[in-house]
Amino acid sequence: MTEIAEGHRDSIRAIGPRYYDEAVVDAWAGGVRPEIYLKAMARGEEFFVAVGRFDDDCKVLGFSTHRIDDGTHGTAVYVRGAAARRGVGTALFRTAEAAAVAAGASSIEIASSLAATDFWTANGFEETGRGEQRLRPGATMPCVFMKKTLAA
Repeated sequence: MTEIAEGHRDSIRAIGPRYYDEAVVDAWAGGVRPEIYLKAMARGEEFFVAVGRFDDDCKVLGFSTHRIDDGTHGTAVYVRGAAARRGVGTALFRTAEAAAVAAGASSIEIASSLAATDFWTANGFEETGRGEQRLRPGATMPCVFMKKTLAA
């Protein structure tokens, strides 16, 4: 789980500063700890991890998830900054999307960071609203609510 957290934090710190101030990026990355993945998995969230060569070492390049919260299917995708825009995120999303379809989803709903809205739009999502995502007590970040309707 430590390796997933390392890749997750790298994604936030490499891409997030183009869209958020330092305080938001710090609060966002500060909430990433290995135990959050274990708790998510215990609640039934599925994780799909891409591993590859990075700095002459084998590392987590990124991950995606599929979860069901109160009947609503959701997903997340995070990719290391150095692996961004190389198809890793799209491949990871397609895997999570296939898991949602297999679980009977008719749509996927997300709260996208401002940094990821172009990615989600390119993958068939449409904006449904804007708001804030809670990061920790007292810290929030602007987000875009999005939805993708899946083929029957």
